[in-house]
Amino acid sequence: MGKIPEVLNQHILDAYPDNVCLVATHQPDGYCQVSPRGSVHVYDQDTLAYWDRGAGSTYETVENGTKVTVFFRNSNIGGSGKGLLPAGGVARFYGIAEVHAEDGEIREKVWNGMIEHERGRDPEKKGRAVLVRLEKADQLNHKPLSEIG
Repeated sequence: MGKIPEVLNQHILDAYPDNVCLVATHQPDGYCQVSPRGSVHVYDQDTLAYWDRGAGSTYETVENGTKVTVFFRNSNIGGSGKGLLPAGGVARFYGIAEVHAEDGEIREKVWNGMIEHERGRDPEKKGRAVLVRLEKADQLNHKPLSEIG
């Protein structure tokens, strides 16, 4: 069983715009950069993916081996101790970045896996694919996501 229960795949893909995923990275000045990413989706059950269009400090600091945290919240599927994600509708993902800037199978799979709205924001496909190979995934109450679904 993977770190991401399959029952969350579509919820993560459909997160934009109401429940957009937040991607956090550590910046050289010591602060964390938290950026909304409408392109986050499940690449496989142990990996999240997103498209980085090439603007801003996240692009400048994410490289192979960068630690990345992805925060997902959807109160419609959790909260109040019930639902798919009973602890606030929250899932947190922690992993290591793998950047794919050159054309290839992985970059193409990430491009095709994201929602149309995000592909439309980079019509010339100048961005890069980022995989986040998960080390752990948990709920807000620190229970593993593998306990749901």
